[in-house]
Amino acid sequence: MDFTFTEEQQAAVEAAKAVFSGVKPDAVPSPALTQGSVAEDFDRPLWAKLAESDLLSLVIDAQYGGAGLDPIALCLVLRESAKVLARVPLLESSAVAMAVQRYGDAELAHELLPAAGRGELVLTVGANGRTGHDPAELAVTARPESDGGWLLDGVQTAVPWGHNADRIAVPAHTGEGRSVLALIPRVHDGITLAEQISTSGERFAEVHLDSVRIEARAVITAEGAWEWLRELLATGTCALALGLGQGVLAMTSEYTGKREQFGFPIATFQAVAVQTADRYIDLRAMEATLWQAAWRISTGAGGALPVPGDVAVAKIWASDGVRRVVQTAQHLHGGFGADTDYPLHRYHAWAKQLELSLGPAAAHEEALGDLLAAHPLG
Repeated sequence: MDFTFTEEQQAAVEAAKAVFSGVKPDAVPSPALTQGSVAEDFDRPLWAKLAESDLLSLVIDAQYGGAGLDPIALCLVLRESAKVLARVPLLESSAVAMAVQRYGDAELAHELLPAAGRGELVLTVGANGRTGHDPAELAVTARPESDGGWLLDGVQTAVPWGHNADRIAVPAHTGEGRSVLALIPRVHDGITLAEQISTSGERFAEVHLDSVRIEARAVITAEGAWEWLRELLATGTCALALGLGQGVLAMTSEYTGKREQFGFPIATFQAVAVQTADRYIDLRAMEATLWQAAWRISTGAGGALPVPGDVAVAKIWASDGVRRVVQTAQHLHGGFGADTDYPLHRYHAWAKQLELSLGPAAAHEEALGDLLAAHPLG
């Protein structure tokens, strides 16, 4: 077995590090000190730099002007972005582009993907349903019309960057036990957006669809399209949690190495060393389970369980792990960790947002149990 990343994947990491090296987590107002959202839009200058470095076209096939890399490469770049709290829809736009490329109509792919790779078209997705608890596809109904188009009604809540994206991917159900994925322009008859503020202070949208008519080619009806996109989004969120956790642990190591008590750096105290070692173990587990899930999605390789089983394990570790990492960091920083002039409180807010996005570990453990019951290990 070869557990190393390919040269192309490693090159993507180096390009990402170069772009994100200039990003400062304190570039926008603090979510702890701001009424409403920290900014009206995402970081457009950074988005342009990502486009110039070909990182927005990383996972888009060559026929559409991209590099044609896999979800593993995307997760590597996402990990780097989270270390500096990069405020860009990299996960959402890239994941939707990959779904269009894999399952969508050829005409739709040629219309959207080249522009998405150049950063001229921003994609996002409504993956939280009406409440954030029920399956997202059940929150919207899709009815076929006589002319071949579709009529959509429903609500998707907490859509990241919904006010700023050009197209919103909306999962919906047909009432016949199958799901479709509609690529809807943000400005369209029947669509209204209500403002929501995420835990990290970002501007999200509640998307209301009232008899929205969409042409057939903008609706992906291929079996498994939404399920594949959902697993990719979850795995990408685990990559963000890993990157944020690694950034926080590095920050904590630097602080405890300099902060002295009784004439010694607190990093030399056994209680501090044990806590940071535990968090390092969390991060290694998050890393191993992330790459397993990303590898299954990238290669389609078989396993003892279906792909959702590996994704569930990654979500269990990421959801609990990122919370434990930031809590330990706050504890070891003492009162300094809550200082709004220091970036740790931002990482704490982002970590909580990621934890909420992933959902509780207990729910994923239950889902994993159901999969184990349905697929007994031989």
